[in-house]
Amino acid sequence: MVRIRLAKSRPMPRPLEALIHLDALRHNLSRARECAPDAQVWAVVKANAYGHGLERAFEGLRAADGFALLDIAEARKLREMDWRGPILLLEGVFDARDLEWCSRLGLWHVVHSEQQIDWLAQHKTEWPQRVFLKMNTGMNRLGFTPQAFRNAWLRLSALPQVDEVSFITHFSDADGPRGISHQAEVFLAHTADLSGERSLCNSAATLRHAHDPKIRGDWVRPGVMLYGASPDHPEHDAEHWGLQPAMTLHSKLIGVQHLQPGDTIGYGSRFTADREMRIGVVACGYADGYPRHAPDGTPVLVDGLATGIVGRVSMDMITVDISHIPQADIGAEVTLWGRGPHGSSLPIDEVARHAGTIGYELMCALSPRVPVQAIDAHGAA
Repeated sequence: MVRIRLAKSRPMPRPLEALIHLDALRHNLSRARECAPDAQVWAVVKANAYGHGLERAFEGLRAADGFALLDIAEARKLREMDWRGPILLLEGVFDARDLEWCSRLGLWHVVHSEQQIDWLAQHKTEWPQRVFLKMNTGMNRLGFTPQAFRNAWLRLSALPQVDEVSFITHFSDADGPRGISHQAEVFLAHTADLSGERSLCNSAATLRHAHDPKIRGDWVRPGVMLYGASPDHPEHDAEHWGLQPAMTLHSKLIGVQHLQPGDTIGYGSRFTADREMRIGVVACGYADGYPRHAPDGTPVLVDGLATGIVGRVSMDMITVDISHIPQADIGAEVTLWGRGPHGSSLPIDEVARHAGTIGYELMCALSPRVPVQAIDAHGAA
């Protein structure tokens, strides 16, 4: 039998890490408040806080007036973290039994279907529940049509299981040229004589339209803007909106190759060198959540200097052009997105644009194998 004696020192981890910037989360939350004065703010933390981690994001967003999410399990986590304020289930309950959890945890929930009203009518509880009645004003996913909305409101208002009815809708084009007026007018017209709080604005509407008190309503629901991405990129970038990146994905060079004209790189030989080149190999790949379909030229920072990927993204590695960065060698700092060294920055939206997707997806796609650390402005949290 061969016995292997292990050294007491720990092995070095793979040099890939995601950093969650709590100071950026606080800053972006304050920007939402600046854009929507006098409104209360739901911090939207669905999808594990857009991939940032619910527990970590909570530390940066606990100054919010409430948290909005989808899953009762995540709502339960918030209560276990001693959050005693409002929690809103954005898609409401998925089963009649979920209403018991709403009673236990004191959850507010969206009502968007007749079936959900039926479940409420059959629910036995000593504590009436707060609901947000959803109007479908053109998104055509969830909600009552404007014509059916008043009857739904009458049904809910008559139930002893319901404490208060508020009103909610979701804009389909707040980030684009069509805008929100066609939906906002319908919502406001059909709720004009109804008493109750209103919530209309997602991130794009908060940034672009919440200066109008009718659009601002009583609650705004910022999501992606809290995490430092622009909801209307590329028309406006995060810097335009005064947002700060809340996630940095960084790694290091683990290899350097020297190419001659005609040499190819990686699977499928997608890239062919047309000159002498230095290529850096980065410890990051699609198994870490980096988009496999990212094309040549997708931006990367090496030692804080801009370059781009060359060759196909593989499971564990990316190759980048470092021909113009002569000091870059094994161990050099690589920023895939977020804050880089020497005051540099690479917006996640720019990486997403090159990869044909949006920053939301890159955040949410971060792989569980990537170590994540929450840090404050002065270091680890």
